[in-house]
Amino acid sequence: MSLTHNEMAFPADRRLCLWIRPSALALLVALALAPVVVAWVQYAVAGLPPVSGPRDPASAEGPHGFPLWLRAAHYLNLLFMIFMIRSGLSILMDHPRLYGTVHCAPGSEWLRLTPVKVPTDRVWTAKDDARYVSPWLALPGGRHTVGIARHWHFLVALLWVANGLVFVTLLCATGQWRRIVPHAWQIVPEAWAVLVHYATFHMPPEPDGFYRYNSLQHLAYFAAVFVLPPLSILTGLAMLPAVDSRFRWYARLFGGRQGARSIHFLLLLSYLGFIAVHVAMVVLTGLVRNMEHIVMGTDETGIPGPILGAVGIVLIVLACVAAQWISWHRPRALQYAARWLVERVMSVTLDPMAPRAQYSREQISPHLWPNGKLPTSAEWLHLADEGFREYRLKVPGLVQNPVEFSMNEIRSLGKQEQTTMHHCSQGWSGIAQWGGLPLSTLVELVRPAPEARCVVFRSFGEGLCGGEYYDCHSLTDVLHPQSLLAYERNGAPLERLHGAPLRLRVENQLGYKMVKWIKSVEFVASIEPIGKGHGGKNEDDEYYDLIANI
Repeated sequence: MSLTHNEMAFPADRRLCLWIRPSALALLVALALAPVVVAWVQYAVAGLPPVSGPRDPASAEGPHGFPLWLRAAHYLNLLFMIFMIRSGLSILMDHPRLYGTVHCAPGSEWLRLTPVKVPTDRVWTAKDDARYVSPWLALPGGRHTVGIARHWHFLVALLWVANGLVFVTLLCATGQWRRIVPHAWQIVPEAWAVLVHYATFHMPPEPDGFYRYNSLQHLAYFAAVFVLPPLSILTGLAMLPAVDSRFRWYARLFGGRQGARSIHFLLLLSYLGFIAVHVAMVVLTGLVRNMEHIVMGTDETGIPGPILGAVGIVLIVLACVAAQWISWHRPRALQYAARWLVERVMSVTLDPMAPRAQYSREQISPHLWPNGKLPTSAEWLHLADEGFREYRLKVPGLVQNPVEFSMNEIRSLGKQEQTTMHHCSQGWSGIAQWGGLPLSTLVELVRPAPEARCVVFRSFGEGLCGGEYYDCHSLTDVLHPQSLLAYERNGAPLERLHGAPLRLRVENQLGYKMVKWIKSVEFVASIEPIGKGHGGKNEDDEYYDLIANI
Protein backbone atom coordinates (compact mmCIF):
# COMPACT_ATOMS: atom_id res chain seq x y z
CA MET A 1 0.00 0.00 0.00
CA SER A 2 1.34 3.44 -0.97
CA LEU A 3 2.28 5.88 1.75
CA THR A 4 0.30 9.10 2.09
CA HIS A 5 1.99 12.41 1.40
CA ASN A 6 2.11 13.26 5.12
CA GLU A 7 3.71 9.91 5.92
CA MET A 8 6.41 10.62 3.36
CA ALA A 9 6.83 14.22 4.52
CA PHE A 10 7.55 13.18 8.14
CA PRO A 11 9.81 10.10 7.94
CA ALA A 12 11.31 8.33 10.94
CA ASP A 13 14.86 9.12 9.80
CA ARG A 14 15.30 12.86 10.28
CA ARG A 15 19.07 12.94 10.72
CA LEU A 16 20.97 15.84 9.22
CA CYS A 17 24.66 16.27 8.53
CA LEU A 18 26.89 19.11 7.37
CA TRP A 19 29.89 17.96 5.36
CA ILE A 20 32.12 20.31 3.39
CA ARG A 21 34.98 19.21 1.18
CA PRO A 22 38.18 20.13 3.07
CA SER A 23 39.54 22.25 0.22
CA ALA A 24 36.26 24.18 0.00
CA LEU A 25 36.14 24.61 3.78
CA ALA A 26 39.72 25.89 3.82
CA LEU A 27 38.91 28.41 1.08
CA LEU A 28 35.78 29.68 2.82
CA VAL A 29 37.54 29.97 6.19
CA ALA A 30 40.48 31.76 4.59
CA LEU A 31 38.19 34.27 2.85
CA ALA A 32 36.30 34.91 6.09
CA LEU A 33 39.32 35.20 8.38
CA ALA A 34 41.78 37.01 6.11
CA PRO A 35 40.35 40.51 6.78
CA VAL A 36 40.23 39.83 10.53
CA VAL A 37 43.83 38.60 10.60
CA VAL A 38 45.06 41.60 8.60
CA ALA A 39 43.10 43.94 10.89
CA TRP A 40 44.73 42.44 13.99
CA VAL A 41 48.19 42.69 12.41
CA GLN A 42 47.59 46.35 11.63
CA TYR A 43 46.30 46.96 15.16
CA ALA A 44 49.31 45.21 16.71
CA VAL A 45 51.83 47.10 14.55
CA ALA A 46 50.31 50.57 14.13
CA GLY A 47 47.40 50.75 16.54
CA LEU A 48 43.88 51.74 15.68
CA PRO A 49 43.50 53.85 12.53
CA PRO A 50 41.70 57.16 12.92
CA VAL A 51 37.97 57.27 12.21
CA SER A 52 36.08 60.50 11.67
CA GLY A 53 33.73 61.22 14.53
CA PRO A 54 30.06 62.18 14.48
CA ARG A 55 29.15 65.39 12.73
CA ASP A 56 26.69 68.00 13.86
CA PRO A 57 23.28 67.02 12.42
CA ALA A 58 22.76 70.65 11.47
CA SER A 59 25.67 70.34 9.02
CA ALA A 60 24.24 67.27 7.28
CA GLU A 61 24.36 67.62 3.51
CA GLY A 62 22.05 65.99 1.01
CA PRO A 63 19.06 63.78 1.83
CA HIS A 64 18.66 62.33 5.28
CA GLY A 65 16.01 60.62 7.35
CA PHE A 66 13.78 57.69 6.44
CA PRO A 67 10.65 58.58 4.41
CA LEU A 68 7.56 56.43 4.70
CA TRP A 69 8.09 54.62 1.39
CA LEU A 70 11.61 53.59 2.47
CA ARG A 71 10.40 52.30 5.83
CA ALA A 72 7.57 50.33 4.22
CA ALA A 73 9.88 48.80 1.58
CA HIS A 74 12.41 47.90 4.30
CA TYR A 75 9.73 46.01 6.26
CA LEU A 76 8.35 44.23 3.18
CA ASN A 77 11.85 43.26 2.14
CA LEU A 78 12.41 41.56 5.50
CA LEU A 79 9.11 39.69 5.18
CA PHE A 80 9.83 38.53 1.63
CA MET A 81 13.41 37.54 2.46
CA ILE A 82 12.28 35.34 5.34
CA PHE A 83 9.80 33.56 3.08
CA MET A 84 12.37 33.05 0.30
CA ILE A 85 15.09 31.83 2.66
CA ARG A 86 12.75 29.35 4.34
CA SER A 87 11.27 28.03 1.08
CA GLY A 88 14.77 27.92 -0.42
CA LEU A 89 15.85 25.59 2.40
CA SER A 90 13.02 23.19 1.52
CA ILE A 91 14.11 23.23 -2.12
CA LEU A 92 17.75 22.65 -1.20
CA MET A 93 16.95 19.69 1.05
CA ASP A 94 15.18 17.89 -1.79
CA HIS A 95 18.67 17.34 -3.20
CA PRO A 96 20.97 18.32 -0.33
CA ARG A 97 24.22 18.38 -2.30
CA LEU A 98 26.08 21.21 -4.00
CA TYR A 99 28.45 20.56 -6.89
CA GLY A 100 31.14 22.36 -8.81
CA THR A 101 30.17 20.92 -12.22
CA VAL A 102 26.94 20.19 -14.06
CA HIS A 103 27.52 16.43 -13.90
CA CYS A 104 26.46 15.94 -10.25
CA ALA A 105 28.21 12.60 -9.87
CA PRO A 106 27.80 11.11 -6.38
CA GLY A 107 30.89 11.86 -4.33
CA SER A 108 31.81 14.95 -6.38
CA GLU A 109 29.81 17.39 -4.25
CA TRP A 110 31.61 20.13 -2.30
CA LEU A 111 28.85 20.43 0.31
CA ARG A 112 26.47 17.78 1.63
CA LEU A 113 23.58 18.26 4.06
CA THR A 114 22.74 14.57 4.41
CA PRO A 115 24.47 11.77 6.33
CA VAL A 116 23.80 9.40 3.43
CA LYS A 117 26.58 8.42 1.04
CA VAL A 118 25.05 7.15 -2.18
CA PRO A 119 25.05 3.34 -1.95
CA THR A 120 26.61 1.37 -4.80
CA ASP A 121 24.96 -1.98 -4.11
CA ARG A 122 21.40 -0.96 -5.05
CA VAL A 123 19.40 1.55 -7.03
CA TRP A 124 19.41 4.92 -5.29
CA THR A 125 17.21 7.54 -6.90
CA ALA A 126 17.25 11.30 -6.45
CA LYS A 127 13.90 10.96 -4.66
CA ASP A 128 15.53 8.55 -2.20
CA ASP A 129 18.22 11.14 -1.55
CA ALA A 130 15.82 13.87 -0.37
CA ARG A 131 16.06 14.73 3.33
CA TYR A 132 13.74 15.96 6.03
CA VAL A 133 14.05 19.52 7.33
CA SER A 134 12.04 20.89 10.24
CA PRO A 135 9.01 23.08 9.39
CA TRP A 136 10.26 25.38 12.17
CA LEU A 137 13.14 26.28 9.84
CA ALA A 138 11.86 25.73 6.32
CA LEU A 139 8.70 26.46 4.36
CA PRO A 140 6.93 24.10 4.33
CA GLY A 141 9.64 21.80 5.64
CA GLY A 142 9.24 18.05 5.89
CA ARG A 143 10.36 15.78 3.05
CA HIS A 144 9.16 15.58 -0.55
CA THR A 145 7.51 19.00 -0.35
CA VAL A 146 9.52 20.70 -3.09
CA GLY A 147 6.39 21.39 -5.16
CA ILE A 148 4.87 23.54 -2.41
CA ALA A 149 8.23 25.14 -1.60
CA ARG A 150 8.72 26.15 -5.24
CA HIS A 151 5.36 27.91 -5.29
CA TRP A 152 6.24 29.96 -2.22
CA HIS A 153 9.71 30.71 -3.54
CA PHE A 154 8.64 31.97 -6.95
CA LEU A 155 5.48 33.74 -5.82
CA VAL A 156 7.38 35.69 -3.19
CA ALA A 157 10.36 36.23 -5.50
CA LEU A 158 8.12 38.14 -7.91
CA LEU A 159 6.87 40.31 -5.04
CA TRP A 160 10.42 40.78 -3.76
CA VAL A 161 11.65 41.91 -7.18
CA ALA A 162 8.68 44.27 -7.54
CA ASN A 163 9.35 45.73 -4.08
CA GLY A 164 13.02 46.14 -4.97
CA LEU A 165 12.26 47.91 -8.24
CA VAL A 166 9.95 50.36 -6.46
CA PHE A 167 12.59 50.90 -3.76
CA VAL A 168 15.43 51.59 -6.21
CA THR A 169 13.22 53.81 -8.38
CA LEU A 170 12.29 55.96 -5.39
CA LEU A 171 15.90 56.00 -4.19
CA CYS A 172 16.90 57.52 -7.51
CA ALA A 173 13.89 59.85 -7.77
CA THR A 174 14.33 61.36 -4.30
CA GLY A 175 18.11 61.56 -4.12
CA GLN A 176 18.24 59.02 -1.27
CA TRP A 177 20.63 56.94 -3.41
CA ARG A 178 23.44 59.33 -2.39
CA ARG A 179 23.25 57.93 1.15
CA ILE A 180 24.37 54.44 0.06
CA VAL A 181 26.04 54.70 -3.36
CA PRO A 182 29.80 55.38 -2.98
CA HIS A 183 30.88 58.60 -4.69
CA ALA A 184 34.64 58.64 -3.97
CA TRP A 185 37.38 56.01 -3.60
CA GLN A 186 38.25 57.51 -0.23
CA ILE A 187 35.36 55.55 1.23
CA VAL A 188 37.35 52.30 0.90
CA PRO A 189 40.20 53.16 3.32
CA GLU A 190 37.68 54.83 5.62
CA ALA A 191 35.58 51.64 5.67
CA TRP A 192 38.70 49.59 6.35
CA ALA A 193 39.50 51.78 9.32
CA VAL A 194 36.03 51.13 10.74
CA LEU A 195 36.45 47.38 10.13
CA VAL A 196 39.75 47.36 12.04
CA HIS A 197 37.92 48.81 15.05
CA TYR A 198 35.15 46.21 14.92
CA ALA A 199 37.51 43.28 14.24
CA THR A 200 39.64 44.17 17.26
CA PHE A 201 36.60 44.67 19.50
CA HIS A 202 36.67 48.45 19.60
CA MET A 203 33.62 50.57 18.92
CA PRO A 204 34.45 53.42 16.54
CA PRO A 205 32.72 56.78 16.89
CA GLU A 206 29.25 56.27 15.48
CA PRO A 207 27.53 58.96 13.42
CA ASP A 208 23.80 59.46 13.78
CA GLY A 209 22.39 57.10 11.15
CA PHE A 210 19.45 59.41 10.62
CA TYR A 211 21.82 61.82 8.85
CA ARG A 212 24.74 59.70 7.65
CA TYR A 213 26.30 56.25 7.92
CA ASN A 214 29.86 55.34 8.69
CA SER A 215 31.84 54.25 5.64
CA LEU A 216 31.55 50.52 6.34
CA GLN A 217 27.76 50.82 6.69
CA HIS A 218 27.73 52.80 3.48
CA LEU A 219 29.42 49.98 1.55
CA ALA A 220 27.41 47.26 3.29
CA TYR A 221 24.08 48.87 2.40
CA PHE A 222 25.25 49.46 -1.15
CA ALA A 223 26.07 45.75 -1.47
CA ALA A 224 22.76 44.74 0.14
CA VAL A 225 20.79 46.82 -2.39
CA PHE A 226 22.84 46.92 -5.58
CA VAL A 227 25.06 43.81 -5.52
CA LEU A 228 23.49 40.84 -3.70
CA PRO A 229 19.92 41.08 -5.10
CA PRO A 230 21.01 41.39 -8.77
CA LEU A 231 23.34 38.42 -8.28
CA SER A 232 20.50 36.41 -6.74
CA ILE A 233 18.28 37.19 -9.73
CA LEU A 234 20.98 36.48 -12.31
CA THR A 235 22.06 33.17 -10.73
CA GLY A 236 18.39 32.19 -10.38
CA LEU A 237 17.88 32.77 -14.10
CA ALA A 238 20.96 30.65 -14.85
CA MET A 239 19.23 27.63 -13.26
CA LEU A 240 16.10 27.84 -15.42
CA PRO A 241 15.87 25.07 -18.04
CA ALA A 242 14.12 27.43 -20.47
CA VAL A 243 17.03 29.88 -20.30
CA ASP A 244 19.81 27.30 -20.11
CA SER A 245 18.49 25.28 -23.05
CA ARG A 246 18.17 28.42 -25.17
CA PHE A 247 21.24 30.47 -24.18
CA ARG A 248 23.93 27.99 -23.20
CA TRP A 249 26.50 30.77 -22.79
CA TYR A 250 24.53 32.44 -20.01
CA ALA A 251 24.94 29.76 -17.32
CA ARG A 252 28.65 29.55 -18.15
CA LEU A 253 29.04 33.08 -16.78
CA PHE A 254 28.54 31.53 -13.32
CA GLY A 255 30.44 28.30 -13.87
CA GLY A 256 27.45 26.40 -15.29
CA ARG A 257 24.11 25.52 -13.76
CA GLN A 258 25.62 23.99 -10.64
CA GLY A 259 28.04 26.88 -10.24
CA ALA A 260 25.03 29.21 -10.29
CA ARG A 261 23.27 26.99 -7.75
CA SER A 262 26.29 27.11 -5.43
CA ILE A 263 26.60 30.89 -5.77
CA HIS A 264 22.85 31.18 -5.07
CA PHE A 265 23.39 29.23 -1.84
CA LEU A 266 26.39 31.36 -0.84
CA LEU A 267 24.26 34.46 -1.45
CA LEU A 268 21.70 33.02 0.97
CA LEU A 269 24.45 32.76 3.57
CA SER A 270 25.44 36.35 2.77
CA TYR A 271 21.90 37.56 3.44
CA LEU A 272 21.81 35.66 6.72
CA GLY A 273 25.18 37.12 7.72
CA PHE A 274 24.09 40.64 6.79
CA ILE A 275 20.85 40.31 8.76
CA ALA A 276 22.68 38.97 11.83
CA VAL A 277 25.30 41.75 11.82
CA HIS A 278 22.73 44.42 10.95
CA VAL A 279 20.47 43.45 13.85
CA ALA A 280 23.43 43.22 16.25
CA MET A 281 24.62 46.70 15.31
CA VAL A 282 21.11 48.14 15.64
CA VAL A 283 21.10 46.86 19.23
CA LEU A 284 24.68 47.86 20.09
CA THR A 285 24.49 51.39 18.70
CA GLY A 286 21.22 52.37 20.34
CA LEU A 287 18.20 50.17 19.88
CA VAL A 288 15.57 52.72 20.88
CA ARG A 289 16.84 55.54 18.68
CA ASN A 290 17.48 53.19 15.73
CA MET A 291 13.97 51.77 15.96
CA GLU A 292 12.57 55.31 16.03
CA HIS A 293 14.52 55.97 12.83
CA ILE A 294 13.30 53.03 10.80
CA VAL A 295 9.80 52.66 12.27
CA MET A 296 8.66 56.20 12.97
CA GLY A 297 11.00 58.13 10.69
CA THR A 298 12.06 60.56 13.45
CA ASP A 299 15.40 61.25 15.12
CA GLU A 300 14.13 60.93 18.66
CA THR A 301 14.43 58.58 21.61
CA GLY A 302 10.97 57.32 22.48
CA ILE A 303 8.93 54.19 22.93
CA PRO A 304 6.59 54.17 19.88
CA GLY A 305 9.36 52.96 17.56
CA PRO A 306 10.39 49.87 19.57
CA ILE A 307 6.77 49.00 20.35
CA LEU A 308 5.60 49.24 16.74
CA GLY A 309 8.77 47.47 15.62
CA ALA A 310 7.95 44.59 17.95
CA VAL A 311 4.40 44.53 16.56
CA GLY A 312 5.85 44.31 13.05
CA ILE A 313 7.99 41.31 14.06
CA VAL A 314 4.94 39.63 15.57
CA LEU A 315 3.05 40.18 12.30
CA ILE A 316 5.90 38.54 10.36
CA VAL A 317 5.78 35.56 12.73
CA LEU A 318 2.01 35.31 12.24
CA ALA A 319 2.54 35.49 8.47
CA CYS A 320 4.96 32.55 8.72
CA VAL A 321 2.42 30.60 10.79
CA ALA A 322 -0.28 31.35 8.21
CA ALA A 323 2.03 30.21 5.40
CA GLN A 324 2.67 26.91 7.18
CA TRP A 325 -1.07 26.40 7.68
CA ILE A 326 -1.77 27.09 4.01
CA SER A 327 1.05 24.72 2.97
CA TRP A 328 -0.33 21.79 4.91
CA HIS A 329 -4.09 22.49 4.84
CA ARG A 330 -4.71 24.46 1.62
CA PRO A 331 -1.88 23.51 -0.75
CA ARG A 332 -4.22 23.42 -3.74
CA ALA A 333 -5.13 27.08 -3.20
CA LEU A 334 -1.42 27.92 -3.16
CA GLN A 335 -0.94 25.95 -6.38
CA TYR A 336 -3.79 27.89 -8.02
CA ALA A 337 -2.34 31.21 -6.87
CA ALA A 338 1.04 30.32 -8.36
CA ARG A 339 -0.63 29.19 -11.57
CA TRP A 340 -2.50 32.47 -11.80
CA LEU A 341 0.56 34.67 -11.28
CA VAL A 342 3.88 32.84 -11.77
CA GLU A 343 2.85 30.54 -14.58
CA ARG A 344 1.03 33.37 -16.33
CA VAL A 345 4.28 35.35 -16.32
CA MET A 346 6.28 32.33 -17.45
CA SER A 347 3.88 31.52 -20.30
CA VAL A 348 4.63 34.85 -21.97
CA THR A 349 8.33 35.15 -21.11
CA LEU A 350 10.10 31.78 -20.87
CA ASP A 351 7.75 29.29 -22.53
CA PRO A 352 8.10 30.74 -26.04
CA MET A 353 11.89 30.18 -25.94
CA ALA A 354 12.53 27.21 -28.22
CA PRO A 355 15.38 25.05 -26.81
CA ARG A 356 18.42 24.70 -29.03
CA ALA A 357 21.52 24.31 -26.80
CA GLN A 358 23.68 21.30 -27.65
CA TYR A 359 26.74 19.73 -26.03
CA SER A 360 29.53 17.54 -27.35
CA ARG A 361 29.92 13.82 -26.66
CA GLU A 362 32.98 14.63 -24.55
CA GLN A 363 30.73 16.60 -22.19
CA ILE A 364 28.37 13.70 -21.43
CA SER A 365 28.03 13.16 -17.68
CA PRO A 366 29.52 9.99 -16.20
CA HIS A 367 26.44 9.65 -14.00
CA LEU A 368 22.80 10.58 -14.59
CA TRP A 369 20.74 10.32 -11.44
CA PRO A 370 17.83 7.90 -11.86
CA ASN A 371 14.44 9.00 -10.62
CA GLY A 372 10.92 7.64 -10.42
CA LYS A 373 9.67 4.18 -9.51
CA LEU A 374 10.52 1.34 -11.87
CA PRO A 375 7.25 -0.12 -13.17
CA THR A 376 6.05 -3.21 -11.36
CA SER A 377 3.07 -3.98 -13.59
CA ALA A 378 2.95 -7.46 -15.08
CA GLU A 379 2.45 -5.91 -18.55
CA TRP A 380 5.64 -3.86 -18.47
CA LEU A 381 7.68 -6.64 -16.86
CA HIS A 382 6.58 -9.04 -19.60
CA LEU A 383 7.39 -6.52 -22.33
CA ALA A 384 10.81 -5.85 -20.79
CA ASP A 385 11.63 -9.55 -20.50
CA GLU A 386 10.81 -9.93 -24.20
CA GLY A 387 13.05 -7.02 -25.15
CA PHE A 388 9.94 -4.88 -25.91
CA ARG A 389 9.37 -6.79 -29.17
CA GLU A 390 5.65 -6.90 -28.38
CA TYR A 391 5.45 -3.25 -27.30
CA ARG A 392 2.94 -1.00 -29.03
CA LEU A 393 2.83 2.77 -28.53
CA LYS A 394 -0.80 3.84 -28.59
CA VAL A 395 -1.65 7.33 -29.91
CA PRO A 396 -5.39 7.96 -29.36
CA GLY A 397 -7.48 11.04 -28.67
CA LEU A 398 -8.35 14.04 -30.79
CA VAL A 399 -6.44 12.95 -33.87
CA GLN A 400 -7.52 12.22 -37.42
CA ASN A 401 -5.23 9.20 -37.65
CA PRO A 402 -5.07 7.25 -34.35
CA VAL A 403 -2.23 4.73 -34.58
CA GLU A 404 -0.25 2.07 -32.77
CA PHE A 405 3.46 1.68 -33.41
CA SER A 406 5.89 -1.12 -32.60
CA MET A 407 9.44 -0.18 -31.65
CA ASN A 408 10.68 -1.18 -35.12
CA GLU A 409 8.04 1.05 -36.72
CA ILE A 410 9.00 3.93 -34.44
CA ARG A 411 12.65 3.56 -35.44
CA SER A 412 11.71 3.49 -39.12
CA LEU A 413 9.95 6.87 -38.85
CA GLY A 414 13.25 8.74 -38.50
CA LYS A 415 15.76 9.35 -35.77
CA GLN A 416 16.95 12.61 -34.22
CA GLU A 417 19.98 12.83 -31.94
CA GLN A 418 20.69 15.57 -29.44
CA THR A 419 23.12 16.00 -26.55
CA THR A 420 21.37 18.10 -23.95
CA MET A 421 21.32 18.89 -20.25
CA HIS A 422 18.70 17.41 -17.95
CA HIS A 423 17.40 19.82 -15.28
CA CYS A 424 15.68 18.29 -12.27
CA SER A 425 13.29 20.24 -10.04
CA GLN A 426 15.29 18.90 -7.10
CA GLY A 427 18.38 20.78 -8.28
CA TRP A 428 20.69 18.22 -9.89
CA SER A 429 21.63 18.16 -13.57
CA GLY A 430 23.39 15.97 -16.10
CA ILE A 431 24.28 15.83 -19.78
CA ALA A 432 23.32 12.90 -22.01
CA GLN A 433 22.94 12.11 -25.68
CA TRP A 434 19.43 11.14 -26.66
CA GLY A 435 18.24 9.50 -29.84
CA GLY A 436 14.62 9.02 -30.80
CA LEU A 437 11.57 10.03 -32.76
CA PRO A 438 10.95 13.79 -33.11
CA LEU A 439 7.53 14.55 -31.71
CA SER A 440 6.90 16.91 -34.62
CA THR A 441 7.03 13.84 -36.89
CA LEU A 442 4.49 12.03 -34.71
CA VAL A 443 2.20 15.07 -34.72
CA GLU A 444 2.42 15.27 -38.50
CA LEU A 445 1.48 11.60 -38.82
CA VAL A 446 -1.53 11.59 -36.50
CA ARG A 447 -2.86 15.03 -37.56
CA PRO A 448 -4.40 16.46 -34.34
CA ALA A 449 -7.88 17.95 -34.52
CA PRO A 450 -8.09 21.77 -34.31
CA GLU A 451 -9.45 21.59 -30.75
CA ALA A 452 -6.47 19.52 -29.50
CA ARG A 453 -4.42 21.78 -27.25
CA CYS A 454 -2.65 19.37 -24.87
CA VAL A 455 -0.76 16.09 -25.13
CA VAL A 456 -0.97 13.50 -22.34
CA PHE A 457 1.96 11.11 -21.88
CA ARG A 458 0.98 8.07 -19.81
CA SER A 459 3.50 5.79 -18.11
CA PHE A 460 3.69 2.17 -17.06
CA GLY A 461 5.24 3.50 -13.85
CA GLU A 462 3.64 4.89 -10.71
CA GLY A 463 3.84 8.23 -8.95
CA LEU A 464 5.42 8.71 -5.55
CA CYS A 465 2.02 8.36 -3.89
CA GLY A 466 0.93 5.47 -6.12
CA GLY A 467 -1.29 5.45 -9.19
CA GLU A 468 -0.44 5.79 -12.87
CA TYR A 469 2.22 8.37 -13.63
CA TYR A 470 1.38 10.80 -16.42
CA ASP A 471 2.08 14.36 -17.45
CA CYS A 472 0.67 16.88 -19.90
CA HIS A 473 2.33 19.29 -22.28
CA SER A 474 1.06 22.02 -24.51
CA LEU A 475 1.06 21.25 -28.20
CA THR A 476 3.46 24.19 -28.61
CA ASP A 477 6.09 22.58 -26.35
CA VAL A 478 5.64 19.23 -28.06
CA LEU A 479 6.47 20.88 -31.39
CA HIS A 480 9.72 22.43 -30.14
CA PRO A 481 12.69 21.19 -32.22
CA GLN A 482 14.25 19.32 -29.28
CA SER A 483 11.10 17.44 -28.23
CA LEU A 484 11.33 13.73 -28.91
CA LEU A 485 10.45 10.25 -27.77
CA ALA A 486 13.87 8.86 -26.87
CA TYR A 487 14.72 5.17 -27.26
CA GLU A 488 18.51 5.58 -27.03
CA ARG A 489 20.80 7.13 -24.43
CA ASN A 490 24.48 7.77 -25.13
CA GLY A 491 24.35 5.70 -28.32
CA ALA A 492 22.90 2.58 -26.68
CA PRO A 493 19.34 1.31 -26.26
CA LEU A 494 17.55 3.10 -23.43
CA GLU A 495 18.00 1.27 -20.12
CA ARG A 496 15.07 0.12 -18.03
CA LEU A 497 16.12 2.39 -15.18
CA HIS A 498 16.05 5.46 -17.40
CA GLY A 499 12.69 4.83 -19.07
CA ALA A 500 12.75 1.96 -21.59
CA PRO A 501 11.26 1.49 -24.05
CA LEU A 502 10.46 5.19 -24.56
CA ARG A 503 10.93 8.33 -22.51
CA LEU A 504 10.02 11.91 -23.24
CA ARG A 505 12.48 14.73 -23.80
CA VAL A 506 11.13 18.31 -23.81
CA GLU A 507 14.25 20.32 -23.15
CA ASN A 508 12.72 23.60 -21.97
CA GLN A 509 11.04 21.80 -19.05
CA LEU A 510 12.14 20.24 -15.77
CA GLY A 511 12.72 16.52 -15.52
CA TYR A 512 9.44 15.48 -13.91
CA LYS A 513 7.66 16.56 -17.09
CA MET A 514 9.73 14.06 -19.12
CA VAL A 515 7.69 10.91 -18.61
CA LYS A 516 9.53 7.57 -18.58
CA TRP A 517 8.27 4.10 -19.56
CA ILE A 518 5.71 5.65 -21.93
CA LYS A 519 2.57 3.61 -22.54
CA SER A 520 0.53 6.00 -24.68
CA VAL A 521 0.44 9.51 -26.10
CA GLU A 522 -3.03 11.08 -26.15
CA PHE A 523 -4.13 14.37 -27.71
CA VAL A 524 -6.81 16.18 -25.70
CA ALA A 525 -8.56 19.55 -25.59
CA SER A 526 -7.99 20.18 -21.87
CA ILE A 527 -6.11 18.78 -18.89
CA GLU A 528 -9.18 18.97 -16.63
CA PRO A 529 -10.63 15.49 -17.35
CA ILE A 530 -7.22 13.82 -16.92
CA GLY A 531 -6.24 12.45 -13.51
CA LYS A 532 -7.24 14.99 -10.88
CA GLY A 533 -7.24 17.71 -13.51
CA HIS A 534 -4.02 19.55 -12.64
CA GLY A 535 -1.81 18.48 -15.52
CA GLY A 536 0.26 15.60 -14.19
CA LYS A 537 0.79 13.06 -11.43
CA ASN A 538 3.21 15.30 -9.54
CA GLU A 539 0.90 18.25 -10.09
CA ASP A 540 -2.03 16.21 -8.73
CA ASP A 541 -0.38 14.70 -5.66
CA GLU A 542 2.60 16.93 -4.83
CA TYR A 543 1.28 20.28 -6.10
CA TYR A 544 4.03 20.79 -8.69
CA ASP A 545 4.04 23.46 -11.40
CA LEU A 546 2.12 22.87 -14.63
CA ILE A 547 4.60 24.98 -16.62
CA ALA A 548 7.99 23.74 -15.47
CA ASN A 549 10.54 25.93 -17.19
CA ILE A 550 11.76 27.49 -13.91
